[in-house]
Amino acid sequence: MPALLHHPGPPLAAFVDCLWAWDCYTAPAPRERALPSGTVDIVVNLRDDGLRVFDRDDRASRLPGIMVSGAHAGYFVIDTAPCASVMGVHFRPGGAAPFLGVSAGALTGGHFALAELWGASATQLRERLLAAKSSADRFHLLERALLARLARPPRRHPAVAYALRAFDDPDLGSVAEVLARTGVSAKRLLALFRDEVGLAPKAFWRVRRLQAALRRLDGDDLVRGADLAAELGYCDQSHFDREFRQLTGLSPRAYRAQGVERPNHVPLRG
Repeated sequence: MPALLHHPGPPLAAFVDCLWAWDCYTAPAPRERALPSGTVDIVVNLRDDGLRVFDRDDRASRLPGIMVSGAHAGYFVIDTAPCASVMGVHFRPGGAAPFLGVSAGALTGGHFALAELWGASATQLRERLLAAKSSADRFHLLERALLARLARPPRRHPAVAYALRAFDDPDLGSVAEVLARTGVSAKRLLALFRDEVGLAPKAFWRVRRLQAALRRLDGDDLVRGADLAAELGYCDQSHFDREFRQLTGLSPRAYRAQGVERPNHVPLRG
């Protein structure tokens, strides 16, 4: 069963890509590898008051049933459960900081109880979501909670706004090109970008190219690795294969063989 998606209107639309929900979803494996998207997410477990994530050394962290996941430059592993009911907020790149009360850089590569940032209101929000009668009601509650945190719509720094657009351009050749066009120093752009987005510009660009590759691999059975590497601006296929493996832990061929059901979630069978 596909996820339920809700795309909010303005002013949230400038910061939030979508609200999502899975109701009684059973994953094909007890754990999944969550692939990096370069964005921040809020996740709410509507079944159990707990969430568990693992780092690459298989060390587990247990969090309350409502948490925030910072921007990641590589994959991490999550527990799945039979008939899971979860929902969340998928922010746009650079969109989360105005709602969380801290810079995106303070969350980079980590997972945190939302109560650490929102206090008791995070726990109260989860309780209201549990009591809601429908997914539509839950989406409405989430929207209201986000609007309440957005006291005044902030303005993204123009250099960051430009860089975010540039890093999704398949014709971009280097980070240096972005620096030249923004007119700010490398040190200044690095600080601004980490503060608003949560990753360094080069790491973010790598993740966004990965995301473009995943969309092509998920949607075209006939795509060839060499053609995809050229299309996305990699030096050659070996460069593409190497970066893909570093970010996902899999080769492109192995990724496709997994039969991914959910975007950015690869089942860990066996």
